[in-house]
Amino acid sequence: MLKSYSTTLLLLFIVSLSFAQVEKIEPSYISTIQFRGSTDQSQLPVIRLGDRLQLSFDALNGEEADFYYTITHHDFDWTPSDLSKSEYLDGFDEMRIQNYENSLNTLQLFSHYELTIPNRDTRQIKKSGNYILSVLDKNDELIFTRRFLVVENIASVGVEIKRSRDLKVIDKKQVVQFSVNSPNLLLINPKQTVKTLVLQNSNLKTAITDLIPQYTMGNELIYKYDKEASFGGGNEFLSFDNKDERSASNGVRAIELTDVYENYLYTNIPRYDRPYTYNPDINGNFVVRNVDARNQDIEAEYVRMHFNLQYYDDLGDKELHVYGNFNNWTIDGSTYMKYDSQSDSYKNTRLFKQGFYDYKYVVVNRDGSIDEGAVSGDFWETENDYSVIVYYRELGGRYDRIIGTGYANSTNISNN
Repeated sequence: MLKSYSTTLLLLFIVSLSFAQVEKIEPSYISTIQFRGSTDQSQLPVIRLGDRLQLSFDALNGEEADFYYTITHHDFDWTPSDLSKSEYLDGFDEMRIQNYENSLNTLQLFSHYELTIPNRDTRQIKKSGNYILSVLDKNDELIFTRRFLVVENIASVGVEIKRSRDLKVIDKKQVVQFSVNSPNLLLINPKQTVKTLVLQNSNLKTAITDLIPQYTMGNELIYKYDKEASFGGGNEFLSFDNKDERSASNGVRAIELTDVYENYLYTNIPRYDRPYTYNPDINGNFVVRNVDARNQDIEAEYVRMHFNLQYYDDLGDKELHVYGNFNNWTIDGSTYMKYDSQSDSYKNTRLFKQGFYDYKYVVVNRDGSIDEGAVSGDFWETENDYSVIVYYRELGGRYDRIIGTGYANSTNISNN
């Protein structure tokens, strides 16, 4: 059941290709990247024009290095837009991230960096649309990127979550139906000028991007797809809370102290063949916290978390990974679940900054696609957050505007 290391590398290479032009995955010494708009949880920021954006991250190499940032504007498909920097930015980027602090009383030494936009250099983002924030080192080498969305509220978006009408998947799928109403903006030729992005739990990597309005009623565009706008319901995320690294708490069964604290999680089992059970979660996100710290950012410890999954289905040439927004929904070497013959289970060991984390186990196919329900199952009852982002480019326009957003939660799912 052991796979060669080269097989793993090949699979990870395939996965990385799909987002190679958009995302740069952070190196191993960069950890706990938190990117927030108006929420306490780290998740994809969707902010209004003029709202604040916050980025923070830790560098674990102890070098107190200088980092710089740039902001670039992109079209719906994440290709660079035709706008010049001065058209979408008031002020300057390519500036050094000035706010940083070194860790205090922690076993793992790190430097904590923070960036807030707007600031005295980058005073305002002037256009709506897709953006990429890039972090570079002093040699102008790209370290990592994160995406965010800026909205101008011109259109209202009504969103409803339905059960699938397909009897084959009625117990597994959730369908997103929505309408777009723009009383102050005439949406001419909407099949060409309007695009939509449908997200489950703010995960851009599973987004539905190819829907066109089915029909129009006055100023309202109607999207009532079934199969085309469906997501696997998934299951409630597993979680752990190690805000006190020295005592067993939510999900943690044992603790050791080596060079850092070691937290061993309870062994997990597949849930795809078990009845659905509601368990409150934060839909894949995370929050950093230490029960004894005054300053969570620099006093929270880095803890080596030990994951353990008993999974007896034949994987063939597929792989098991631990998955969540703790690393921006990325599949890489740090998330790989390696088979351990002694315990007849799959294990992973990875550093996490103290806090509350959601996670799940997924199967990754040879083509890089992710089967999120293979281990946890798909259930129509599962609580998920859904977002609909509406883009518009007027005839002759030079960039894709985001003119409205709509949100819904599957706790209000309907059978109609």
